[in-house]
Amino acid sequence: MDMTENNSPLPNNHSGRVIRLHFACRAPLPLGSFLRVTGSSLWSPFSSESQSNSSGMPPDGQSTLYSSSIEMVTTPETYPLWRTKTPVIVVVGNNAKQASDGSAEGGTAIKQESAKDFRYIHHRYRYMVVTPGADSSTQEADSDNAGNGSGSSKLSMLSLDRNKSIDEGEESFMEEYVIPVDEPTTSNTSNDVEGFTSVMVWEDPFTSIEKNLRQKSTQSLVSYKTEQTNIRCAKRQLENLPFRTLIVDTSASGNEEAISSGNGEEKLDGIRVDTWNNPNDIAFMPYTERETIRKKLTANRSSSGFLSSSSRASSRNSLSSTDSGSAQPSTKKPRLFLVCFHLPISLSYSSDGTWKASWSESLLSKTEHGDVAQTHDMHFVGTVTYPSSDSSEDSNNFFSESDKSQIEKILEPMNCTPLFLEKDLMEAHYLGMCKQVLWPAFHNIDLLDLSTSGWGQREHKLAKEGEEKDQNRMHDTTNVRSTIESDWDQSRLDKWWEAYTIVNQAFANALSDKTNKGCTVWVHDYHLSLLPKLLDTSEQARYGTRTSKMVFFLHIPFPTSQIFRELECGEAILEGMLHADVLGFHAFDHARHFLNAAKRILGLNYESLVGGLIGVQYRGKTVLVTMSNVSIETNLVDDVVNSQKVHSGTVGLQNRHLGRSIIAGVDIAQRLSGITFKLLAFERLLTDYPVWQSKVVMVQRCLIPRSRAADEANTIREVRFLIRRIQEKFGRSVVDYQEVYGSSLPIEERLSLWRAADCLMLTPVREGLNLLPMEYVYARKAPLKPGVTIASEFSAVCSILNGALRVNPFDIQATATCIDKALTMELHDKEGRRGRDIDFVSNFPRDKWTTNVLRDLNEATMNISNNEDNDSVVSAENRVDGGGSEAVDIMNTAKFLDREKEIAFTHLDFDAVHAAYKASKHRVIILDFNGTIVIKEPPGKYLKREILGTSGLKPPRSVIQALAKMTSDPRNTIFVVSGDSQENVENAIGHVSGLGLAASNGACFSNPPVTNRNWQTLELGVDWEAVKRVSLPVLSKYTARTNGSFVKLTHSSIGWSYYSCDPEWGSLQATHLVMELESELSAFDVRFVTLKGIVEIVPRRLNKGLIVRKVLTDAASSSDVDFILCMGDDISDEKMFTSVMSFVADTEQGGSSSPDHPARSNEMEDIMAIDSSIPENSSASGMSTAKNSNDPMYCYTVTVGKKTSHASRYVEDARDVANLLITMSGGDVKNDRSSSLDADETTRFDLFA
Repeated sequence: MDMTENNSPLPNNHSGRVIRLHFACRAPLPLGSFLRVTGSSLWSPFSSESQSNSSGMPPDGQSTLYSSSIEMVTTPETYPLWRTKTPVIVVVGNNAKQASDGSAEGGTAIKQESAKDFRYIHHRYRYMVVTPGADSSTQEADSDNAGNGSGSSKLSMLSLDRNKSIDEGEESFMEEYVIPVDEPTTSNTSNDVEGFTSVMVWEDPFTSIEKNLRQKSTQSLVSYKTEQTNIRCAKRQLENLPFRTLIVDTSASGNEEAISSGNGEEKLDGIRVDTWNNPNDIAFMPYTERETIRKKLTANRSSSGFLSSSSRASSRNSLSSTDSGSAQPSTKKPRLFLVCFHLPISLSYSSDGTWKASWSESLLSKTEHGDVAQTHDMHFVGTVTYPSSDSSEDSNNFFSESDKSQIEKILEPMNCTPLFLEKDLMEAHYLGMCKQVLWPAFHNIDLLDLSTSGWGQREHKLAKEGEEKDQNRMHDTTNVRSTIESDWDQSRLDKWWEAYTIVNQAFANALSDKTNKGCTVWVHDYHLSLLPKLLDTSEQARYGTRTSKMVFFLHIPFPTSQIFRELECGEAILEGMLHADVLGFHAFDHARHFLNAAKRILGLNYESLVGGLIGVQYRGKTVLVTMSNVSIETNLVDDVVNSQKVHSGTVGLQNRHLGRSIIAGVDIAQRLSGITFKLLAFERLLTDYPVWQSKVVMVQRCLIPRSRAADEANTIREVRFLIRRIQEKFGRSVVDYQEVYGSSLPIEERLSLWRAADCLMLTPVREGLNLLPMEYVYARKAPLKPGVTIASEFSAVCSILNGALRVNPFDIQATATCIDKALTMELHDKEGRRGRDIDFVSNFPRDKWTTNVLRDLNEATMNISNNEDNDSVVSAENRVDGGGSEAVDIMNTAKFLDREKEIAFTHLDFDAVHAAYKASKHRVIILDFNGTIVIKEPPGKYLKREILGTSGLKPPRSVIQALAKMTSDPRNTIFVVSGDSQENVENAIGHVSGLGLAASNGACFSNPPVTNRNWQTLELGVDWEAVKRVSLPVLSKYTARTNGSFVKLTHSSIGWSYYSCDPEWGSLQATHLVMELESELSAFDVRFVTLKGIVEIVPRRLNKGLIVRKVLTDAASSSDVDFILCMGDDISDEKMFTSVMSFVADTEQGGSSSPDHPARSNEMEDIMAIDSSIPENSSASGMSTAKNSNDPMYCYTVTVGKKTSHASRYVEDARDVANLLITMSGGDVKNDRSSSLDADETTRFDLFA
């Protein structure tokens, strides 16, 4: 390998410096096949990323967001030696050292040197074989002919026989293996828009694929292709192919390598020659060292009880039993933190002055002998409150410091961490924000209902002040405004919201002290919706990356987007929840509402994933949305149901209501429980069916938890009124009513009621998870006679219990009829309905539910396949901590390379850019417009809004001044490339005389003028008038039927915008529009760009990369370019980045007369055809003079916003771009990041007018 470096005068930092690498390889390939080497970044044979093909990207299903591979050439004289025609371009990172953390790569000398400074780049690469014409499409036909018909492509893995001498010149193909995959295995092997060629062979000298495939060779192709498990296994094996490493010394002054070649190694023109599929090549040394360590650790874990997930459940005892004399460290259970606002414990204060604690009946309580408790180190975090007395008055008791100390000690053996909140903070968070704001909103109560229907909650103390102060207020008419609060004014909630954030932060602080790398945090319910984001922020600050896995599970309904948008804090709650890896709901309705809110408020799309899951794309990751149901703890019921207390309670109820059928009801005394509707339906039953007046009784228990005092008081008043009316009309025997303080009945009383009742009736208006109906079904299991459950269709349990009778509580007549049906139902019908539910009710306790959710979490965070044990030797769930220090994870190859890529993609170093800018002599700066030098309009709370575009927007004055100053420097060539119309771009920045402009994605451009600005156009081979005649009638039809849409015409594009439409309706119409236009415009050389809110018809050959290449070529025609800065913010700018890198690679070639590189020749033919200003005698590389390899060159491709990109660096937003430009122009930037965009009132008007 040859490394050509630019000798840099840049002080202190090499960031942005261009290094060109050449490669040579000995590979005897068959006729018609060619060798290639991966480019500036290593990419896998498969990619899970999805990218639009609007800017020349590979179509969906292919290896996306490619890093172009480099063609290697040979001659009859040098065959089988292959050499790169153009160099691989590597840009030095901020720290120069892009090696892995904790892996033994590069040898001792390199590690010692790396300890001194950060001057090494670890460049990873792979060789591949391509055979033009033998792509996956031709193989699909063979697959279909075999009787499969699935359309899945085949990848032929051709392995060279390493047992034969390469010098013998014999045919080296020994076997052909067929790996069926559900995605095409094509990878982009050029910079051209349509340059996709199937990779036929990936280098695999360690036979990792061959061994696995031989084991499956006896299977038929059809049966093998139907096994999705094997398909995923094959894909994982390809993702973990071996890689080669070149360690580059960025401080070297000449053509040197950081790893010196051994004596006697073959070289070609000074380039060290690799040997195809030779495992002994020095380039494989870091990989082999790393794999050796990984395999040793695998063996160590196996010998010390480290088991695969499939065998853990059956071998729990062996996990805890270790050889006391073994030197191997013991395996620790993975830590699982269950975080809930209230700890699932019951506190009691004994007469001897001591505290006692026991597990409550909560869904979150610990199951001592469950699977999760045996395989995980479970820890609970939550608040504790002083035990309340059975009275209607709030207790003023609080914990003393002595009490807190005692409680902490008794909870420590239970693995519980209590949080003691101040009384005012607790009331503001729980009784205020949670119960008076979020709870009604999440149950679809809007502000109108709050203010007019009595749902609103005043300060509880106001209710207790009595009528005296109200009388005084009536006489004081001068101070009415100050004493009356409006439910419409959310500013009164500021203190509650502040308390809500403080409590969430308190939980985050408590967890940050206990969590470590690889643990799992499971956050429960709406009280702590901000906690996932706060934990993520804490981990990012401490470790620089996310270290724990997180679940957020919502146990109450999620409201519709219309209701949720009424919350001022709604967006913050959504963002807090979305920082978890998995979001769980009990019903699909709740998940559907959440997905709709995320789409309409945050503009996030969701997609269906393999396995029936749903994924939301947020901040560059996929958040899994899952629905998971849970039943009761049957062992607890079995322990109590046959007790004497239950038996006597059952007999007592039956004797008290002898001769009457019992309808049971246990509800929270709040309006959403629907008790009023239940009583009205019961009253209608007794009225319309007089026969039941002497044969039925309703046993109703109302629970008063005192969490919504005013709501509970209003509900109790209504219930008492209706019960009194019913008893006056039909006698006192028809209703057995009691009020119970607390949030639940004791289990003995519940089971007594279930055993005695013939029917359970629950009619909530809105409800999340309620386990009482499932407990009722189980309590009346065989041999008892079954009961009948009546469930509201607005409850979550309605979708779980298939045997329940469903009612609409608002339909009083139908509900009364349903009660009659339940009371008269035949025994065989009751048994059939019980049979539908008893299996689920009996076999899905909280332990199995927890296991299922953790399984989904693993799939979301680790992409687990059947060979999950290869993912990590020391996994996050099985770490070994020695003396409290963190163990080093040895990840599999795919995860290791992904991590390296993430580490290398860093924030742009402004100081390094400025220093390089000052040291360079000929600079080219290319900037996108909207979103880069002009901040985009922030998305509203609803996607139906004005167009997000540049119409009427201008860069801030400070940016325009910086551009004007920089363009006055003759060493600078500065272009702004926009997708907007020529008119809008010229109106915004056309007055900067030295600034080059390109509009309509480069279809028209204006070079820096002397006096007047002249625009030139590119001839793109499309009769645009004919395109308009065909497309405009179609667009007009869709515009007429889609309210808010309109047609937008620019120089070389026709757009149909649906930004102002309902997002779902607009997206649906856009899909059908593209299908119709594809048919109508099939005769024209156009393509369709589908972005969020707009569909554009553009010439197929048009993209921003063309104008960027032209600008760079023109600039280089006069003198060598030694500084390039290219910045953009969206997918249309990705072709700018790849064109920059292609140009940098070509600059080394100069006036070479060697054959054109196919990828470059296609692109340059486009430029030559549309721009006659390029001299005809220019080489295909675009350069007429050779580049002096000793001159330094700096290249910065920068994306705005951290996301998957071809760019080498990123900045946060347009404010960073503005600050950089101001700095480069010699201006001063204040510490406030927003200063450059908010310099004066004019700027603010320009930005957001």
